[in-house]
Amino acid sequence: MSPNAETVEGDPSVASLRAIPGGVEAVVIGTRPGHAEGTVHECADLGISRSGCTAPSGRAASPRRRRLGTGHVMTVIEGGCPLMFGGTCDTGHHVMCRLLTLAGKVPHTV
Repeated sequence: MSPNAETVEGDPSVASLRAIPGGVEAVVIGTRPGHAEGTVHECADLGISRSGCTAPSGRAASPRRRRLGTGHVMTVIEGGCPLMFGGTCDTGHHVMCRLLTLAGKVPHTV
């Protein structure tokens, strides 16, 4: 989803969550806090109860975004990029996962 592009890496893009055919069950938010908060509101309006934040330091998951999510009975998942997990993880994400795990910054429960 990108409100600023019709395609992203050759795939069609939509301007909002509402425009995704068939809807969505969960959202991973990878943008700065001001934009993330708008996406959290849209998730709440659409009844999406799971949202994730990709910034390992929590920058995209500002305290306000966390309050918005929990205020809408939404599970707010923080602590790293989803690209850190899985078999196709690149070296940079693999190192990030190891370091964040050692530092206790990767969530273990949701």
